Amino acid sequence: MIKYNLKCSNNHEFESWFADSSEFEKLNKQKLLECIYCPSKKIKKSIMAPMLLAANKDRENIQKIDKIFRKDKDNLIKIRNYIEKNFEFVGKNFSQKVREVYYDKKNNKKIYGTTTPKERKELAEEGIDLVSIPWIEKDN
Repeated sequence: MIKYNLKCSNNHEFESWFADSSEFEKLNKQKLLECIYCPSKKIKKSIMAPMLLAANKDRENIQKIDKIFRKDKDNLIKIRNYIEKNFEFVGKNFSQKVREVYYDKKNNKKIYGTTTPKERKELAEEGIDLVSIPWIEKDN
């Protein structure tokens, strides 16, 4: 497959994919190509920069990034599973419940939940450090 930048007689520019360069020539001779913006059938190849080496390198980079992303996602799911198994979910009551745990030194309760930015700021001002964890959907 090859992608060409094309230009019609009205100077509209667009891209299209072809099996090879001879396919473009054949379709163009038969007037089977048409501008995507107007009915012009006078189509020429426009100047384009070849990207043969970059395409393979980009593909390799994308695959590396995807592999890292999947590993990170798996780790976040493991963290989520651990938290759900070992901590009590207190939902929107988190700021109240975390204060109870923090100020009652005998309380060893493990909790998790949600806060608003305002509540988070108030807790930080009280010296209560929190950790935010991206909550990855398990089936996504």
